[in-house]
Amino acid sequence: MSDNVAHALSGAGGGIVSMVLTYPLVSISTRLQVQKKSNSEDAYKNTLDAFVKIMAREGPKGLYSGLSSGVVGIAITNGVYYYCYEAVKAAFEKAKGKGTPLTTAQSMAAGALAGAAVVLATNPIWTINTRLTTRKGDRNGKSADGFFKTALKMLNEEGPQSFYAGVRAALVLVMNPIIQYTVFEQVKNFISKKRQLGNFDFFLLGAVSKLAATSITYPYIVVKSRMQVKSKDEEGYNSILDGFRSIIAHEGIGGLYKGISSKIVQSVLTAAFLFMAKEALFDWAVWALVLAGARPAKNTISKA
Repeated sequence: MSDNVAHALSGAGGGIVSMVLTYPLVSISTRLQVQKKSNSEDAYKNTLDAFVKIMAREGPKGLYSGLSSGVVGIAITNGVYYYCYEAVKAAFEKAKGKGTPLTTAQSMAAGALAGAAVVLATNPIWTINTRLTTRKGDRNGKSADGFFKTALKMLNEEGPQSFYAGVRAALVLVMNPIIQYTVFEQVKNFISKKRQLGNFDFFLLGAVSKLAATSITYPYIVVKSRMQVKSKDEEGYNSILDGFRSIIAHEGIGGLYKGISSKIVQSVLTAAFLFMAKEALFDWAVWALVLAGARPAKNTISKA
């Protein structure tokens, strides 16, 4: 068995760790993204105001609304992404000769193919998660439906197509991991020529690469989130371009960047924890596969 499965398992594990650690920021940034009216008493003014109001009205549970679906989603997302990414990367390396670093174009191609596979496989999970995250409950969580109840309600009231709301924007957002992993690979290759990288290096590489990706693609994230929470009774966007036009017309340019401060902090920390945890878990994943008999013990471990 190739290292692709080990990369998938360690990526899924790293994703779960990073998601659990940063989920309150996920909740806050998502609620700010979908908030269209900012002048009401209940509206969130900024990240700190959102945190205070969620804690006051819903308690700590409010910050973790939809966590279970988020954990499942990130595990599947990272598992599929890393498996596909490493498979494409291995194909490029085989064609070029093992040990030859990927070019920028090859990193982008690998990221695009892996990202598209992830979107098609996980968009239903993230659509449900977005609805769970943005649904306001009380301190006892009485008004909050669970994952399966929400899914069934969407299926009955809006049809199966509702699970792929915002999928076009999500496919455009494939450029987010392309930017992220291209920056990560190129900087990693540059530094590795000078010295061996440690866990903290991977933490910093993850943070820097994600900062670049999120800053560039954030307006698409806002449009995607709003398309995902639209119900059949609400007026939605006909397309990505319509979403951009509508937001700018009613909220100005700033509407495209609602919640960006908490999102950047969350994205950077998530990526940093993810890359650090993935590297730490990789050897454990290989060891588990060897014990399970799914991989020969004599295989050489390769994180590259």
